[in-house]
Amino acid sequence: MYISSTRQVPAGPGIPVVSESSDSPSAARSRAAVAPNVLALGSVSLVTDISSEMITAVLPMYVIFTLGLSPLQFGALNGLYFGVTALVRLAGGHAADRWQRRKLVAGSGYALSAVCKLGLLGAGSSVPVLGAVIAADRTGKGLRTGPRDALISLSSTPETLGRSFGVHRALDTIGAFLGPLVAFGLLLATPDRYDTVFVASFGIAAFGVVMLALLVRDRTQAVDRENPVSVGAALRLLLLPRFRRVCIAALLLGVVALSDAFVYLLLQQRLDISAEYFPLLPLGTTASYLLLAVPFGQLADRVGRIRVFVGGYVALLCAYLMLFGPVGGVVLLLPTLALHGLFYAATDGVLMAAVGPMLPAHLRASGMALIQTGQSLALLASSVLFGAAWDRWGLHAAIAAAVVSLAAAILAALWILPLAKESKA
Repeated sequence: MYISSTRQVPAGPGIPVVSESSDSPSAARSRAAVAPNVLALGSVSLVTDISSEMITAVLPMYVIFTLGLSPLQFGALNGLYFGVTALVRLAGGHAADRWQRRKLVAGSGYALSAVCKLGLLGAGSSVPVLGAVIAADRTGKGLRTGPRDALISLSSTPETLGRSFGVHRALDTIGAFLGPLVAFGLLLATPDRYDTVFVASFGIAAFGVVMLALLVRDRTQAVDRENPVSVGAALRLLLLPRFRRVCIAALLLGVVALSDAFVYLLLQQRLDISAEYFPLLPLGTTASYLLLAVPFGQLADRVGRIRVFVGGYVALLCAYLMLFGPVGGVVLLLPTLALHGLFYAATDGVLMAAVGPMLPAHLRASGMALIQTGQSLALLASSVLFGAAWDRWGLHAAIAAAVVSLAAAILAALWILPLAKESKA
């Protein structure tokens, strides 16, 4: 099934030119297919996302309306949710490349996140302990994401990278769609029993770890002893001009993008949605993402992945304008969630598909972890800044600042990104 491609990635100082070559008798047919390893990784992500989105769906309401945190405190906690991953993504990517054990490193991250679901039970109403558990959970996500995306990239042809990431993200999003439904059903059956949600989330996450162990194949290359994997070699990837420009643009856009939790809280505030229905809000985003992930992955393969990536942020800007505008009811709710899902379909996997061919195969997990680290740090800053703006200026002024900031960041990204040199797949 897998795959025939010969491609040389650009070299930088201290980074050897690497040819990726893998031949198969059925090369022409396999170029159009998605590798079984991608489907296996997508299935693991589906199950794991049911678990993680159960928590994501109930956490904002739990900490704000049950524990009584302010928007600024929630912003700091939510920033922690993203920021901790920044500290371990590089470590995870480096370990996966250095030891050629991408599956093992990814599996460790999945297992750590599963155990943390039980930790939420022990945290009770203690905000510091809750923060520590969330930090550990995000450490697991940080460890697994780079090696997992490197496995997807190394299991795909250059021609089908966008489609492969699109299929993976679509399976991932099915889990994200089911997670809030499961949480909603559990809370409907056992009102205010968040412990029920946490225990069920642990069981589902543990099943995902077993699936990874049984279904996913690792992909390794012979270690180049003359150019060993090192932290310095990973950091020198930033000397690659195109990769560096994409990193800068992604960081800039990430700083001004609101986290999902804030988008849902803004909708809840604008529409006065009752607490028991709050976990259903992410379903609109995930439904849109699910429908559009594969088409936008294919579109990115045809017209250019960076172009589609920027277009995703334009869709996000339109969603913010909806939140800022005078309309309400379903006229506000449905288009906002649809645009939010479109944003993810055009950016999440598409960005990894765009940078994959820019990186040498033996440093791919490190390079992907590098850009994901920048995005995590940006989301940390974004959450804290927006929480502070909401706390100090009020909701309306905070959204206005978010709209202006994102519009300026998109214009800057259009100037920074190598759009003119982007090769069409």
